[in-house]
Amino acid sequence: MVNEIATALLPVFFALALGYGAGKRKFIDNQNVSSLNHLVMVFAIPASLFVSISSKSRTDITSHGKFIAVIVIAMLVVYAITLWLQLKVFKLDKSSAAVQALTVGFPNYASIGLPLAAAVVGDTGAIAVAICIALGSMTISPLTLALLEDDKLGPDAPGSTISRFGSALGKSVRKPIFWAPMLAFVLVLCGVQMPTLIEKTLTPIGTAGAGAALFLTGLVLSAQKVSFNSNVAYGIVAKNAVMPLFVWGLCLLFGMDKINTTEAVLLTAIPSGFFGLVFGANFGVRPKVAGSTLLLSTLAGIASLSVVIALLPQHV
Repeated sequence: MVNEIATALLPVFFALALGYGAGKRKFIDNQNVSSLNHLVMVFAIPASLFVSISSKSRTDITSHGKFIAVIVIAMLVVYAITLWLQLKVFKLDKSSAAVQALTVGFPNYASIGLPLAAAVVGDTGAIAVAICIALGSMTISPLTLALLEDDKLGPDAPGSTISRFGSALGKSVRKPIFWAPMLAFVLVLCGVQMPTLIEKTLTPIGTAGAGAALFLTGLVLSAQKVSFNSNVAYGIVAKNAVMPLFVWGLCLLFGMDKINTTEAVLLTAIPSGFFGLVFGANFGVRPKVAGSTLLLSTLAGIASLSVVIALLPQHV
């Protein structure tokens, strides 16, 4: 079991540590990461997801129906509760609350998800990761963008939060990290066989995706100033412990099979993601609580993911 945990986690956290060290030692600028972010989110990860999914069968995708329901419920519930607590209990402004809610509610699927799922679940794990990214891009990501836009424009701005959510959703689904895996899903469901030439063409850039994404996450973490308070503690516990336990309960309630349950619990146990900070930075919003939650949740993920990997084979 120790070897299994090390095999799954050591490559992930080694790449994270490289990015963190490069940022801390100023080998790479950890403040202006937009170019590396575009490489990862616009080219490498979309290509990796497209190749991984297009090589699967229709049954591999249709077997994830209950998985989709569980992930949507989990992300929306955790996001909504966190947003309410940020506004009502911790008294953050709307923009900071939205960034923190996304940080807690949207695990770091894009970088940690692919290598972790491949190590623990196998080839089918890429489908689960792509589904999670797509669902987050259709739900809590555009909602966060809408709240950020709504707060920026103020109460007297024309239109409603709902209309701004629709606009943000439109922008979200136009991003390659959303439409590339969705296109692959559609092609597989329609029975279209992807030519080998296309797969071999996309594979080199896709292969770089997971490593570059992990390095980018470490780089982003190295720029965060850390403080610890009750809000940060809530974020770590909610993301690393409560969310996977909640998902496990949903899986049991829905009567999901072992493999889908393993995928759902494992992927929602992944530490906090950096999408909240990236979105917030575009609006000049950089809440310290979100940066601290991101960094400390990732560190805590070494222990929490080890526990999840150890327990899943025995209890799922």
